[in-house]
Amino acid sequence: MTSKTAPIVNAMSVDVEDYYQVWAVSSVVKRSDWSTYQSRVDTSTNRILDMFDQAGIKSTFFTLGCVAQQHPELVRRIVRDGHELASHGFWHHKVHELTREQFLEDVRSTRQLLEDIGGTPVRGYRAPSFSISEKTPWAYDVLAEAGYAYSSSLHPIVHDHYGRPDAPRFPYVETSGIREIPVATIEWRGRRITCAGGGFFRLLPYQFWFRPLLRRLHGREQQPATFYFHPWEIDAGQPRIGGLPFKSRLRHYTNLRAMEGKLRQLLADFRWDRMDNVYSV
Repeated sequence: MTSKTAPIVNAMSVDVEDYYQVWAVSSVVKRSDWSTYQSRVDTSTNRILDMFDQAGIKSTFFTLGCVAQQHPELVRRIVRDGHELASHGFWHHKVHELTREQFLEDVRSTRQLLEDIGGTPVRGYRAPSFSISEKTPWAYDVLAEAGYAYSSSLHPIVHDHYGRPDAPRFPYVETSGIREIPVATIEWRGRRITCAGGGFFRLLPYQFWFRPLLRRLHGREQQPATFYFHPWEIDAGQPRIGGLPFKSRLRHYTNLRAMEGKLRQLLADFRWDRMDNVYSV
């Protein structure tokens, strides 16, 4: 008899932030003006929770502290539905925008707030815009000091905004004891190519890009993928923000209407679970 290998279970994750809080619009939208924008994150995240429930999967929700403060019932639903609640920082500051002391306050206060609202331990962290880098050698020590067990803050590719192409592609332990879990990439002809989600998932074809790359990751390297996206990416009706540079408009608005259908196909084609379950952290 031939033995059949069980399908690899991948890690699904959602970065819970509103459409006006993302890096692509930050050249126009000041953090001090966020309160003047209509919040839509509650509705779009609840749509994602409904979609996950229909598909029978669990996920990790890296949630901004300011979103949790504004929408505590959303946080409670994430926990109540059996998903992992994790931290995305409080105000979506890139790590290198903060001093060591400011970063400690940011990640510590966010963790405490999420735990108070959700009533569950918060052990995971994802840096806004994958912004842990050589500029912040103290970041993992701070996360350990603040009580976190793991981070998923690396996208190990070449990119004009983030990325550490020389970083490990698979989970490893920092000297602080924090386990870093990079999002998914493959190596092809000497180059690293993303299959992690986000804007790449909206921009590139699913059947001829993401599905084959994930299958290659499973088949050749026998590794799970860590995938991510944002609630605003399924919200085609979000208000358009004027004055954005062309590249920012392209990154933020392309294929919003197609995103949910592609996600549903992704959920059907592969197996998914929360990050803490997939990586035993």
